[in-house]
Amino acid sequence: MANGVTIGQAAVFVGVTVKTVRHYHKLGLAEEPERDTSGYRRYRSADLLRLVQVRTLATAGVPLAEVGALLDADAVRFAAALDDVEQQLTQRIAELTTRRDTLHRLADGNRALLPDRAVLLLERLAELGFTPEEVEAARDGLVLAKALVPDGFDDYLADVEHALEDSRFLALSKRAAESVSWGADDPRIAELATEMADHYLASPAQLKIVTGLQARTEASTRYKLIARHGEDQAPGTARLTALVEAKLRAAGVRIPGPGSGR
Repeated sequence: MANGVTIGQAAVFVGVTVKTVRHYHKLGLAEEPERDTSGYRRYRSADLLRLVQVRTLATAGVPLAEVGALLDADAVRFAAALDDVEQQLTQRIAELTTRRDTLHRLADGNRALLPDRAVLLLERLAELGFTPEEVEAARDGLVLAKALVPDGFDDYLADVEHALEDSRFLALSKRAAESVSWGADDPRIAELATEMADHYLASPAQLKIVTGLQARTEASTRYKLIARHGEDQAPGTARLTALVEAKLRAAGVRIPGPGSGR
């Protein structure tokens, strides 16, 4: 580079336009080189380095109004400023990563509503033989639980995950899911309600599936919204839920009654 390069060549080297190079000069961020005997300004290595430094800091988000003072600072200040810029970039990267992940979740309706752990639970229900309609009903219940009792949601998921390891609980849950197609006066409902209540009473860990969320709510209204979602469309399921709760309540389990406010 005995004679240097033209402004156009310098712009290509730095990765900006000629207009941008001239803008840097206008702001005083980089000095214009002297003209040679032919009347051309020739950019040498030092000039190119300064332009690269300006462009790099500007691209990193440093305002042009601050770039000059930063480049002219002593080594200690310059290093500290670079650390600050790096921290800001790291924060921006984290924010952009979060936004990207959110966009990805929108492609999957379940993940737009629920955390990954809950989505995995729904996928497990499908693998265990629950129908798409039953999995969808379970999803609606999980969404309500997450929205109304967020503090207890992870514990609730853990209780259900563990309970699904129990073949008896799984069999009862499948029969309960089938009750959506039963009429309210179906004789199977009372029989199933007794079996479910007896099973819960014999399995305190699984009883928490019924009582855990209720214990974290201020008012019974929230619990009933979760426990009885979809009842208008499924009278058989509504009666089953009411009978199970009544039997548990009769056994001393604290569950909000139909007319209770708390």
